[in-house]
Amino acid sequence: MRTFVAGQEAHDDTEFAELALGIDIDLFRGPLESETDSERAAREDAARDILADLRAEAEAGDEIAGWDALYADALTRTVPFLRAARGFRPGTGEAA
Repeated sequence: MRTFVAGQEAHDDTEFAELALGIDIDLFRGPLESETDSERAAREDAARDILADLRAEAEAGDEIAGWDALYADALTRTVPFLRAARGFRPGTGEAA
């Protein structure tokens, strides 16, 4: 069985959620691999800007944007299990 969202095929659960919600999970959660301090700072800046836009849309009455903002905000508080299991320190790209 194949699953499509807005005309695009979702190959797994993560891709389905990204297509359905319009939220890039890695942007808010962080990648599974290590990232440099500058890469992390740029990603977090972009995530903050998008989250602020979602919150503004929610305050203007867009209920979907409100739910998306809650989901994106929750993602910022998670650490991918695989990255944590490898012992990487956030933002350093080095083992703990």
